[in-house]
Amino acid sequence: MESPQSEIQLSLIIPVYNRPIEVEELLASLAVQTHQSFEVVIVEDGSTEKCDEVVKLYQSDLEINYYFKENSGPGQSRNYGCERAKGNYFVVLDSDCIIPPQYVETVYRTLKEHYVDAFGGPDKAEDSFTPLQKAINYAMTSFLTTGGIRGGSQKLDRFYPRSFNMGFSKEVFQKTGGFPSVRYAASKAAGEDIEFSQNIYKVGFSISLLKDAYVFHKRRTSIKAFYRQVYNFGYARISLFKRDKRNLKAVHFFPSAFLVGTLLLMVGAFFISKWLLIPILFLMVVLFVDALIKTKSIQIAMMSVSMSFIQLIGYGLGFMVSFWEQIILGRSLNSKA
Repeated sequence: MESPQSEIQLSLIIPVYNRPIEVEELLASLAVQTHQSFEVVIVEDGSTEKCDEVVKLYQSDLEINYYFKENSGPGQSRNYGCERAKGNYFVVLDSDCIIPPQYVETVYRTLKEHYVDAFGGPDKAEDSFTPLQKAINYAMTSFLTTGGIRGGSQKLDRFYPRSFNMGFSKEVFQKTGGFPSVRYAASKAAGEDIEFSQNIYKVGFSISLLKDAYVFHKRRTSIKAFYRQVYNFGYARISLFKRDKRNLKAVHFFPSAFLVGTLLLMVGAFFISKWLLIPILFLMVVLFVDALIKTKSIQIAMMSVSMSFIQLIGYGLGFMVSFWEQIILGRSLNSKA
């Protein structure tokens, strides 16, 4: 399907929960876009630290519509924004993203040249990010940890756009119903974008990765928050599996296998031989060298090794706990968030 640029009008949908400072950084980056034909829809999801005053600062620079609603989680807040958006093509972004100046222009140009019903874009670390944020970005985008599916690779699985940087037409939203309202883990922000992507495929729409439409994603700013996030991702995978058996593939067992294998090697090294630590040390060296090449910083490379282990262990543990609770014990999460 070919769709001329003149027929596309972008609405950027941004759910927000207690992040006024990050929203200001996001809006500042949108104000300097090389292509300014877009609407911004801010949906305040029951925040106690509202960003309405921040929004007012940019109303002369951007077409912004601000809404405040009761807390329901990011998925339903995205739907809320889509229902009120003026455009015919929606782009959902996380509030902790900074958008490169050429982003909107890239999306318009790509959709004009090779139209797709839905797309996802990768994320990168911006120069101003802290070393920890850059290390977390490495752990979440490296092929060695996640298969690279969040950093712009499609090597290990069918491509499913993630909601920090995801676009879809108004028709897609109307025919799929948008983001599901089910609960996948303790966090409301885990798994809903994967099922939404699957529903897009099921209806017969096209999805593509736009590698040049990247964003700078801050992700989590503390190790505790990062661990909690990846734990919920692992937990949500079993919830997705219960809803559709195709949601579980061999690659999803890798973090749990890594966790169990690491524990066995460490116990074996204590009781049998310290040589059993060699596989762990080898992986640490590989991660360090790869991160050093990508980040060009010894400090960030060292932190990337730690964050990669946390990513694998957190996801693996969440996966195992969820498997035990939902498959072995037969427990079920509430059907509604």
